[in-house]
Amino acid sequence: MVMAPNSIDSKTISPITEDGSMDRRGNPAVKAKTGKWKSSILLLVNYGLVTCAFFGVGVNLVVFLRRVLHQDNAEAANSISKWTGTVYIFSLIGAFMSDSYWGRYITCAIFQMIYVTGLVILSLASWFLLVKPSGCGDPETQCNPPSTAGVALFYLSTYMIAFGNGGYQPSIATLGSDQFDETDPDEARSKVAFFSYFYLALNVGSLFSNTVLVYYEDAGQWVMGFWVSTGAATLALVLFLLGTPNYRYFKPSGNPLTRIAQVLVAACRKWRTDAPARGELLHELDGDEAYREAGIRKILHSDQLRYLDKAATVTEEDYCQQENLKNPWRVCTVTQVEEVKCILKMLPIWLCTIVYSVVFTQMASLFVEQGTTMNTSIGSFHVPAASMSVFDILSVLAFIAIYRRVLVPVMARLSGNPQGLTELQRMGVGLVIGMAAMVVAGVVEVERLKRVPASMPDQPSSLSVLWQVPQYALIGASEVFMYVGQLEFFNGQAPDGVKSFGSSLCMASISLGNYVSIMLVSMVTTLTAGDRRPGWIPGNLNSGHLDRFYFLLAALSLVDLAVYVACAMWYKGIKLDSNGERGKVAVHV
Repeated sequence: MVMAPNSIDSKTISPITEDGSMDRRGNPAVKAKTGKWKSSILLLVNYGLVTCAFFGVGVNLVVFLRRVLHQDNAEAANSISKWTGTVYIFSLIGAFMSDSYWGRYITCAIFQMIYVTGLVILSLASWFLLVKPSGCGDPETQCNPPSTAGVALFYLSTYMIAFGNGGYQPSIATLGSDQFDETDPDEARSKVAFFSYFYLALNVGSLFSNTVLVYYEDAGQWVMGFWVSTGAATLALVLFLLGTPNYRYFKPSGNPLTRIAQVLVAACRKWRTDAPARGELLHELDGDEAYREAGIRKILHSDQLRYLDKAATVTEEDYCQQENLKNPWRVCTVTQVEEVKCILKMLPIWLCTIVYSVVFTQMASLFVEQGTTMNTSIGSFHVPAASMSVFDILSVLAFIAIYRRVLVPVMARLSGNPQGLTELQRMGVGLVIGMAAMVVAGVVEVERLKRVPASMPDQPSSLSVLWQVPQYALIGASEVFMYVGQLEFFNGQAPDGVKSFGSSLCMASISLGNYVSIMLVSMVTTLTAGDRRPGWIPGNLNSGHLDRFYFLLAALSLVDLAVYVACAMWYKGIKLDSNGERGKVAVHV
């Protein structure tokens, strides 16, 4: 029997996307001509090159600060934490501009231009003002004291790099996922896979920086390293612009802060009003057209945070004054209320990831400083301490493959979840592995101290730097579970109007982790150092107890894990109306 065309499910033959995405002319995006892996692969290459440039500067920056700018260990570690934290706090600015006014594409383009400009200034400042005499900054050649102008340009350029990279990151993650229509089953599966490949691109991009560039920079070739980073970022921008005709776009939905404030004000105005027990009795617009024009989708009512339902409660006064129903400062829709609920429900989960970010940030600071006080020679070959992070990268690459090819099929059969583990479960596993990394780092430090020559306390320990491999590998494994899980969770659970904000929460967690790390290092230094006590993290680590700081982080991670499990069990996911239903993320860890 021949089936009539109208009886076929239109979703299976629709030539255009149904998630509200558009082409560059503002028309509904045609599936065959826009988006999907063709555009996403270009964005992944772009992200890999941007990451290569970023780590070409950042991975060895703590060494640059000590050798070229003459900072001590604690000062350099805190400088790195401040800078890295600023990179990711700027992600909130990028996310706000992306969601509210510019859209993902324009935001990515503008911040990449700022990023390239910062790299050019850093390269020029290092070439003409900082690395003097030429080739200094290696383990033997001392650099001249830096000039005031050189230091000023250094901080201007590095914070331009922080601003450009921070504003770019949440938007590129969201723009990449926008290339897949989640209402299409095939594209929805590709969208889930995209976040794993996104993190893979980050690590592949940083691999060159952590192996080749770091080796030359450690040997004093700082200027060359910075110019290579500048070239990579410039190529990334060119490739990004070349893909313009084929991207899928979403229109920005306006200032989310206004919508959030409207819900809070409307709820407070009706603090004495009882919200109806049934969600159907709350105020909501008929149909989806108004939401579609605003670039968002309707969200179903949830039973959590019921106080906010007062904002969507229609009182007798509202019925008498019909203009109130059109004033969102008095009566909000269920969708608007649920947007605020979604954000508030994600915040406890997000806060629990900050302690993990404190653990993660040690890899760029104290791990490197620990490595410089170990035996960095393998035969006649010198291993730069900063290049040990290559084992973190290799661990990430290996565990992404292991997770997708081995763990997902096994866990899917055991749990019935096609993804294997839910996002929240993966984040919990990441916390556990991160805690184990701190324990291992502490044990390595104990063994390192035992092998410091008693007659030469200022000399490096005889313990090989290769003993750091397990702690780097464990951090890499934890990243696969924690950060990929975070990207999927916050991007998937964020309402349509704040998608980039959802992605920025992952970056903001790293930012606050860096600032908390600064606070912890400062507190520990203050509390443990005295007139006759060098403290846990002195200038000469051989006279300190860095191991105790690592064990402190492990203890904090254990407490954080307990709080996280409670928050994850309480969480309930977002659900979209009709075709766009989400919220399939399980809430148990």
